[in-house]
Amino acid sequence: MTIEIHHIVFDIGRVLIHYDPHIPFSRLIPDDAERNWFFANVCTHDWNLEQDRGRTWEDAEALLIRDYPEHEENIRAFRKLWQEMVSHAYVESVAIMETLVSDGRDVTMLTNFAADTFKEARKLYPFLDLPRGVTVSGEIGLIKPDVAIYERHARDFGLEPQHTLFIDDAEKNVEGARAAGWNAVHFKDGEKLKSDLAAHGITL
Repeated sequence: MTIEIHHIVFDIGRVLIHYDPHIPFSRLIPDDAERNWFFANVCTHDWNLEQDRGRTWEDAEALLIRDYPEHEENIRAFRKLWQEMVSHAYVESVAIMETLVSDGRDVTMLTNFAADTFKEARKLYPFLDLPRGVTVSGEIGLIKPDVAIYERHARDFGLEPQHTLFIDDAEKNVEGARAAGWNAVHFKDGEKLKSDLAAHGITL
């Protein structure tokens, strides 16, 4: 028996909008091996995640420049050229979200995002204002897949976990949602999302 879904929660990066730091850095560091080294050792995923948790860019940059002063220009470019990294929206999944909202479904968003770059994202992509609301990790000091952020989102938006469906591109975040008692699906593309929604009794 399918559990009735009352609440649909979207992740944002790589679900609704594209994110790829290689876009500007392929210009700044044209050599693939050198660029991959930079992302593996300097502006790493874990370093960037701390901005999603609430660390300021000033502190983040200072930390790296202290250890890698020869890379100062590229370290500062990570924030300065951030808008290039979010190059386009995923038309199919945005259309699905818009349809769910227009159909009267309860749609919210839960994202790992730095507070300041999320404000920029909202200006770049006005459809981010369509859902009922959003929990931004950088604004509350919690990040996925910590169960506490799902619990916080459910509490803030009055969601019933067992009647909530979460959509995220990262498997670990999907597992985090399930650990919080939510239903969750791993996002691949618009077609799979449509079939996943249908499997949970939601037809478009």
